[in-house]
Amino acid sequence: MTRQKLLKVLVACLVFVACDIWMYTSLRGSFRSYYEANSLKEVSLFARTMPGDPSYYEDWIAGLPQEIPGARGMILERDEEWNFSPAASDPVAKAIWNTYHDQEEFQKGLESVYYLLPYKVSKPIKGTDLAGIEGSENSAGWWVYFLPVPDESGFDSSGAVLMAIPEDSAAPFEQLLRTLAILAGLIFVTLFSVGTLARDPITGYGVIFLFGMAIAFVAYPLFEALRLTFVEAGVFSLAIWKRTFSPQYLVSLWGSVKLGIITASVATVIGFAFAFLTERTGVRGKKLIGTLATMPVISPPFSLTLSIILLFGNNGLITHQLLGIRNASIYGLGGLVMVQTIGMFPIAYMTLSSVLRSIDSTMEDAALDLRASRLGTFLTITLPLSLPGLLSAWLLVFTNSLADFANPLLLAGSYRVLSVEAYIEVTGRSNLGGGAALSLLLLMPTLTAFFAQRYWVNKKSVVTVTGKPSTRLAELATRPVRICLSIFVGLCLVFILSLYGTIVAGCFVKNWGIDYSFTLSNIGEALSRGKQAILSTVILAAAATPIAGLIAMAAALIVVRRTFVGKRILEVLLMTPFAIPGTLLGISYILAFNKPPLLLVGTGAIMVINYVIRELPVGLETGAASLRQIDPSIEEAAQDLGADTAQVFTTVVLPLIRPSFLTSMSYTFVRSMTAVSAVIFLISARWYHLTVQIYNFSENLRFGLASVLSTVLIIIVLGVFVLMQFLLRDRGLTEKSIIR
Repeated sequence: MTRQKLLKVLVACLVFVACDIWMYTSLRGSFRSYYEANSLKEVSLFARTMPGDPSYYEDWIAGLPQEIPGARGMILERDEEWNFSPAASDPVAKAIWNTYHDQEEFQKGLESVYYLLPYKVSKPIKGTDLAGIEGSENSAGWWVYFLPVPDESGFDSSGAVLMAIPEDSAAPFEQLLRTLAILAGLIFVTLFSVGTLARDPITGYGVIFLFGMAIAFVAYPLFEALRLTFVEAGVFSLAIWKRTFSPQYLVSLWGSVKLGIITASVATVIGFAFAFLTERTGVRGKKLIGTLATMPVISPPFSLTLSIILLFGNNGLITHQLLGIRNASIYGLGGLVMVQTIGMFPIAYMTLSSVLRSIDSTMEDAALDLRASRLGTFLTITLPLSLPGLLSAWLLVFTNSLADFANPLLLAGSYRVLSVEAYIEVTGRSNLGGGAALSLLLLMPTLTAFFAQRYWVNKKSVVTVTGKPSTRLAELATRPVRICLSIFVGLCLVFILSLYGTIVAGCFVKNWGIDYSFTLSNIGEALSRGKQAILSTVILAAAATPIAGLIAMAAALIVVRRTFVGKRILEVLLMTPFAIPGTLLGISYILAFNKPPLLLVGTGAIMVINYVIRELPVGLETGAASLRQIDPSIEEAAQDLGADTAQVFTTVVLPLIRPSFLTSMSYTFVRSMTAVSAVIFLISARWYHLTVQIYNFSENLRFGLASVLSTVLIIIVLGVFVLMQFLLRDRGLTEKSIIR
């Protein structure tokens, strides 16, 4: 950084800012001139629609604000001596007339009406002069127009219309123009300064982009949600939080926590059993077990709930048809635990599989050589070494259970959970502030569990790999234990397959629970009604997938390999979406992006942004883990040979972390296809989502149609998942042999 460079940056920035200000003032002046001329033309044309029958005057005045936003009006009748008197009026227009009708400016307006010419007062009427008048508080001032009403001959005036237009009606555009001018100045100053002064401009641009993205799409929406919880009727208030902490919602909070604790505990135990069988025993068919175990992760969230209802509901095939049970109900805590456990235990399984696979068995071998029993070795060595992974798996399932509202929407019955309460506040009562507060309340148990887990893990040391790890694992399970685990896992897989088989069977049943006759009509009707949702979902997921993958890998490179001011803050911002409930993210986006300058609500862009931001933390962590295993000297050698940062990333780093890159993209695609929690708030008539369509069919008891769309979604996602698994297949580099 030299004085010459600093002077260059200063001069360039001053020149750009001067040009920016000139462009802003010119555009604002041109807009004001156009707006004033267009407003005069608009009100003149509208005045001609005044009804001839005086009995309709009041209705015409009442409809004026809808035709011309914010406008107020008064109809003036004249007598033979050209004296004007009000015939019908809005309170604001009446107050303006009573206050100013004797002034010279208004007399000029009435004189202009005599010549059939419209007239606009030279200065706006201040809103403070109308204090206390209903409707006047919404504007800082009023532009007043006098508009002639021609008689039948068209050569004389039969009266006049006084119309008041809010002075700030053009303010939103001017505010947008001002915001864009400020942003343009800031962007130029920042980019030019980095390009001129930074040693590595590309990294600087990357850091700026990531900070801008995190602030715009993470920090700002969450701030808007938090701010709204302290505002009621336009003023600061704690009323929303008082209602949030009422017994009604605290009961729902405990319901969510109770459901999360039970689900996380059961799912972690089942996941550990699956992981131990596939990673620490010599059982056959490990790949098949792993594939079937991950099926619930890559299926839509409503599919398992739909199957449970079809099998165990009030008219379920098993409960009602086979067992003849009439009063049994699957709705409530028991049904929710069953569905969430089946749907979320694969998270624990995948987490614990990598943990058990990476454990160095040297200590286990030493214990067995010292004549320790297999059970003793497992309890004193294997299980303690697995505890961090067990806690991580438990935390992941617990967090997902709290944030899940897709399953409770259909299966909760009278059991109350906070995620559903937040959804009802927003969609049922149009209370965004209340929904945001309830979603923020869900963060309390999540953060509590997170910090408790981190505190415990940081106190323990579980390091076992201090040199070259062993490529062999000792099998600790005896034959009876292995048989029991195999039977348990087999029963679980049979149950999972039966659930998915039920979905497929539901496609060909006329009316599940009433008429089980075979039909193909469901397929045609579901595909015709869900065609737009299928197309929209695939397009949006396909658009988000490469964007999320590239941003995640670039962010991982910057976070792992570069040092800069605010690095820790950037990491926290990028990882935040993983910790917050999807309902909170959806509500935050509605609040933040339903107004200029980022008016995105109702577009496909906001859904793509939601996918990218929501799934970015997983890709970032995956890429960072891979980069930490790569020697930085490889990248340094490329730079020494003349490659810049972009070339190093595309030709060296990206090929080396290709598995992480493909994993990030496949995960984003799968999660985008099966998303519900945030997407249900962001859908529009143009951009619908398949999971929401499935929910609507299920809610309306059209189980056949829901089954067809669920099957279509499973086929699409499973096809992409299998393709990614083929591209990421393990070629034996990380496999370990089991020694009995």
